[in-house]
Amino acid sequence: MHDNETSRLARLTAILTHLQTKRLITATELAAKFGVSVRTIYRDIRSLEQSGVPVLTEEGKGYMLMEGYRIPPVTFSESEANALITAEQLVIKNRDASFVKEYSAAVEKIKAVLRYTTRENADLLSGRVAFAQNAGYDRTSNYLSSLQLALTNFNLIHIMYQSTENSKPTERIAEPFALLSTQENWLLVAWCRLRKDYRHFRLDRIQQLQVLSDKFEPHKISLQEYFKYSEKNSTHP
Repeated sequence: MHDNETSRLARLTAILTHLQTKRLITATELAAKFGVSVRTIYRDIRSLEQSGVPVLTEEGKGYMLMEGYRIPPVTFSESEANALITAEQLVIKNRDASFVKEYSAAVEKIKAVLRYTTRENADLLSGRVAFAQNAGYDRTSNYLSSLQLALTNFNLIHIMYQSTENSKPTERIAEPFALLSTQENWLLVAWCRLRKDYRHFRLDRIQQLQVLSDKFEPHKISLQEYFKYSEKNSTHP
């Protein structure tokens, strides 16, 4: 096989991987990624279609694969995918660049076999998880997985929360927004409907948790925008 044929086969395989990894991708993005012309990408997409790959085109938006086209050899539940995404955020803090690179590549391959909805939720979660330093707390909880699902599926939660300010736990209805790690202790950032503002809830102080079937409207701000907001406002439970 000639070198140019080998290169094209490798590019077609890589394009297929990108289509499996991303919800939508444009010919311009693919051309920039592989250092070829947009016309070459058009030919590559036609080749994939002719080989039986169901590539769909959304005018003005890009290419995508037909839902359900690939049955992955290994399937992940949303909770399992969330665990992998959360672990990725820990790995990113590692000081060894090669370790970060290899783990990130592995996660990309895992994303490629996820269903679109699970992948989108995993991407949402990866942008809503951050790790900070906070020595002195070593308690743990058993609510992280349930809260991850509530966050990505926009389910209201009902909690009984024991704050340091009250001797008795208080009842809260909240909209999960983000999850923060302070070493071994986790904090939930949520819009508290009782306080009508964002609040931090330590997971080890949540005495009871119920994920409700009721939905809430997705929050319009990013995690970075929330941090800026938090600097100007006290957000204690």
